[in-house]
Amino acid sequence: MTSRLLSRVNAALERHLPEQRLFLKSEDGTRFIRLRPVTQAGLMFGSAVFVGWTVIVTSIFLIDTISSGNVRDQSIREQAMYQERMNALALERDERAAAAAAAQERFALAMDQVSNMQTRILDSEERRRELETAVDVIQATLRRTIDERDEARLAAASLENELRADTGTVQTAAAREQELEQTLAFLTEALALTAESRDDGYTMMAEAEQTIVELQFEAALMEERQNRVFRQLEEAVAVSMEPLDEMFSAAGLSTDDLIESVRRGYSGQGGPLMPIVSTTGGDPDPLSLRANELLSALDEINLHRLAAEQLPFAVPVAGNFRNTSGFGYRRDPINGGQRLHAGVDFAGGRGTPIVAGGAGTVIFAGRQSGYGLMVEIQHSHGYTTRYAHLTRIRVSEGERVSRGELLGDMGCTGRCTGTHLHYEVRRNGDPVNPMTFIRAGRNVF
Repeated sequence: MTSRLLSRVNAALERHLPEQRLFLKSEDGTRFIRLRPVTQAGLMFGSAVFVGWTVIVTSIFLIDTISSGNVRDQSIREQAMYQERMNALALERDERAAAAAAAQERFALAMDQVSNMQTRILDSEERRRELETAVDVIQATLRRTIDERDEARLAAASLENELRADTGTVQTAAAREQELEQTLAFLTEALALTAESRDDGYTMMAEAEQTIVELQFEAALMEERQNRVFRQLEEAVAVSMEPLDEMFSAAGLSTDDLIESVRRGYSGQGGPLMPIVSTTGGDPDPLSLRANELLSALDEINLHRLAAEQLPFAVPVAGNFRNTSGFGYRRDPINGGQRLHAGVDFAGGRGTPIVAGGAGTVIFAGRQSGYGLMVEIQHSHGYTTRYAHLTRIRVSEGERVSRGELLGDMGCTGRCTGTHLHYEVRRNGDPVNPMTFIRAGRNVF
């Protein structure tokens, strides 16, 4: 049955694959191998399968190569975009710092203008009081002169009546006539001087009233300028305070508690006990009260700044880096298995500068088991930061450091697989996510 089926298949393939004979010549003789159509078809099918398998495998390798190239290109693009974002954030930070410096300069200039305006107002007030005093003196002098003129007229009339009673006429002896003429001349001159003084007094009163009106108008203009300056300063204070409050809120911190803690830490004061008075003496005027409120707001901004300096809101790497591992549970890169990663990893080039995330005191600087070369800083409010796997330490224990100050160089000491920084933030010894603080501080630092 099988031979008959093969014969039929050979007969069917004979038209396309005629039987072939392969001659093999050797020293013993010549032999040949007969290749039937079925055998030829099997060899051709096997060759086709081998060629197809080779093509498929080659295609798979080419696809893998192209895909890996695309992944590398995408990684390079993402790294470039991340670097551009970091540059933009750095530029924004510099712009905010420049704006804050400009605001401080404007505030200093405005305070100088306010001081000059207050001095001019005090001079105007003093001049107005002097003019009012002069007007009062002129009015008193004018009234006294008018009274003396009236008394002189009454005296002249009395003398004239006495003369008529003695002589029955206005004519008298030469001596009395001369005396009377001298008296009349004196009275006439006194009346002329009195009239002239009166006219001068009226003129001075009109000038004084005009001066008072001008001073009042100038004082109103100066008050308007002061109000405008104070409004600009108050708006600048509000704008400066808002990003700091948002940063503390984003980090999950209580602004009131932080400010109260800073106020207790910077509480040195003294001096004699004096009441609050204005620049002119007496009870505080509205301008002095408003200035005191503005100074209090500026003090609040300074307290916010001090609180922000003492906490780790800044990025601890001063150079190019890539975030390679986040905070939380992960697969251990050396032994495997799920382990708690108590910080974040920033990978960069060997020797990349590592800086302090906030101001504080170095409480450890040396080698510690799996951390390798490590620096630990004690900040305020119970916070500490750790900078591990360094290749070089540039600070010592007990040293006071500021935010952004150089601590060491990035390396791969201790338990690590490559050059990177292991960065931790702890509160009262418990680890917290450092990215919470870094993200909160991006719009400020």
